[in-house]
Amino acid sequence: MKLARHDAQVRRFMTMPGIGPITALAFKATIDDPARFARSRSVGAYVGLTSRRHASGELDWSGRISKCGDAMLRSYLFEAAGVLLTRVPKWSAVKAWGVRLVKRNGLRKAKVAVARKLAVIL
Repeated sequence: MKLARHDAQVRRFMTMPGIGPITALAFKATIDDPARFARSRSVGAYVGLTSRRHASGELDWSGRISKCGDAMLRSYLFEAAGVLLTRVPKWSAVKAWGVRLVKRNGLRKAKVAVARKLAVIL
């Protein structure tokens, strides 16, 4: 809590609903310098929250997440997405998008998608 309290960037991360001090500190430690990513969407792939593609001849399908990158940050973002979807009472654009995904695809897939979106926004 002391580290999170004294770092302005971590406090800014914690303004996102569902993101606590541990997730914010893990995100800052893993990403380090955000300028090394050309686009913010690349952060989702770096963390391993994008779908894995398999293409061979006529076969082309996208499977489960790639699980590349830091497993601890990925699990923290998944937990933050779960907190955002189930525990946070205040509505936001990300929560509304996630709730629509829950109705269409189920809670687990929605948590992964919201975790990816949280990584991109942070």
